[in-house]
Amino acid sequence: MATYKQLMAEKEALEAKLAEVRASEVAGVIEQIQTLMAEYELTVDDIATKRRRGRPAAGAGKGVAKKKPAQPAKYMDPKTGATWSGRGRAPAWLGKNRTRFLIPEA
Repeated sequence: MATYKQLMAEKEALEAKLAEVRASEVAGVIEQIQTLMAEYELTVDDIATKRRRGRPAAGAGKGVAKKKPAQPAKYMDPKTGATWSGRGRAPAWLGKNRTRFLIPEA
């Protein structure tokens, strides 16, 4: 049975061999890609993936998307301190009588 030190040495040797083989294969793949790009007169922009459907990506088009400011809280649960601005889906703690959770305006 092999010892821990022997197994670690084998692991390091395998990792070194893996790195060497990968580097040589990557070099061959890059050469193939460059050959095909030259043959078909392709550029990096031709190869890059493009969004084709849906909304444009954030920052595309007119500039960076603007973040909306947070709305001030209108309702507060006195037990937990949880708040709600009155926009979006109402939280369960609000119930049907919203007036008792209203935050008085200062």
